[in-house]
Amino acid sequence: MKDKTLVQIALYAALIAALGLIPPIPFVTGIPITAQTLGVMLAGVMLGPGRGFLSMLLFIFVVALGAPLLSGGRGGLGVFVGPTAGFAIGFPFAAFVTGWVALKLERINLFSAALIGSLAGGILVLYIFGIAGFKLVTGNDWASATTVMAVFIPGDLVKAVITAVVAQAVYKGLPSAVAVKQA
Repeated sequence: MKDKTLVQIALYAALIAALGLIPPIPFVTGIPITAQTLGVMLAGVMLGPGRGFLSMLLFIFVVALGAPLLSGGRGGLGVFVGPTAGFAIGFPFAAFVTGWVALKLERINLFSAALIGSLAGGILVLYIFGIAGFKLVTGNDWASATTVMAVFIPGDLVKAVITAVVAQAVYKGLPSAVAVKQA
């Protein structure tokens, strides 16, 4: 791997760690509202599927080693058996799908490609992992686990729009910093 690629992967792993410093908003379900899913979407759009996946894999690896980088200062192997375990495990896959979909759609325009990619990876894929993890940890049925997660969708829709706006703004100033290109 080139040095630039390694730096980009580490940078987005650090970005999601920094987004974890924003205090989470506690929720009755035990799953807080956090800014970290914004970082997952940005990693996919800005780095593309492969590097986005690797950046989130690096982040999850460092969390597993014990670094308190998840929102609320959580880290260590224990986070992988809590109600948010599915989300954490899903970060790399969500970033991959976000980047893959955005790249496939880049011929329409950057904003739309980034938005649709974020919806597909940063919401759909991430929620599949999150709901499955929540169901396994809590013992809820699929319908209950899905209902619990539905309250988070409006906030994640806002994060998807923010991702598209940021990608478009960065592209205007530094096109090489965005994996998805303007049509």
